[in-house]
Amino acid sequence: MSGLPIKTRAIAALQARMSAPVSEVTDFAEHRRKRQELVMSRAGQVLFGRPDRKVTVEEIQIPLEGRSLRTLVYRPTAVGGVRPVVVYFHGGGWVQGSPEQSGWLSGQIASLTGATVISPSYRLAPEHPWPAAVEDSWEALAWIVAKSARLNIDPERLAVMGDSAGGNLAAIAALRARDARAAGSRARNVPNIRLQALLYPSVDMYQKFSSELRMPNEPVLTSEAMDTFAHVYMADSYGDTSWIASPLRAESHEDLPPALIVTADRDPLLDNGIIYRETLRKAGVHVEYREYAQAVHGFLSLPGVVPAAHQAAVDIAEVIAAHIVVPTN
Repeated sequence: MSGLPIKTRAIAALQARMSAPVSEVTDFAEHRRKRQELVMSRAGQVLFGRPDRKVTVEEIQIPLEGRSLRTLVYRPTAVGGVRPVVVYFHGGGWVQGSPEQSGWLSGQIASLTGATVISPSYRLAPEHPWPAAVEDSWEALAWIVAKSARLNIDPERLAVMGDSAGGNLAAIAALRARDARAAGSRARNVPNIRLQALLYPSVDMYQKFSSELRMPNEPVLTSEAMDTFAHVYMADSYGDTSWIASPLRAESHEDLPPALIVTADRDPLLDNGIIYRETLRKAGVHVEYREYAQAVHGFLSLPGVVPAAHQAAVDIAEVIAAHIVVPTN
């Protein structure tokens, strides 16, 4: 772990004290409860940060068939009127995590851009294996578009954003929206995505790229944990090569919305972002790419211990603003 800031190196020690490796978890519900307690605790607020004071946070429910998704809505207080919107899917390997763990970044984006940030939860494995998270994220996105007037947002100024597993879901949503619009779908509320912001995304469920082989035991995410997440999430479908699981495997990446891809130099998933960047560019998609030094996986949820998170939040906000906030002729 040499080369990382001292505070960042301490994450590994904290992880060891906090819980067993995810590969050893047998009760995921209890595992999630303990993680959520940490996120909401005073110590957790130091580690994970808290939303900007210039932002209000409202909890709502997104009602879908047979289920309801708890969702947090971050609204900037300094601006009024109908706002652009960023729909943000949290990370956690499709088995853990919550909108609160990315509350700091959601608040930063809302405060810095003036956009409303909406962060839905989604069903988690193993209780709800693939493709439950994919369907929840897609249907939540459609609901947000459908209820834009109630939410006081402009569905024509829409970005999707996600980190890690959430980046996977955001990338899949961008592909689905492209296909639905290209097919001339008459389905209501097909989102018109202006930007896909993918933060250290997982884009292939199975391939071990060189960064994972080179960095198998970094803080926050290890190669062993990646294997566990994939097996638990895919469950009986493990081995399925559909792009609905691995967006890198889509037949075509043409005509997708512009992308912002953010990576960390000490992340086993680093090459997922780099390879997806090159795949999109070869397909003619405009991509802005940012790689942050001395940063680990999940660093944008860890502003208290990873200094790079603060500059990265500003950079992400600038790109988002350029695509959905600043008027274009």
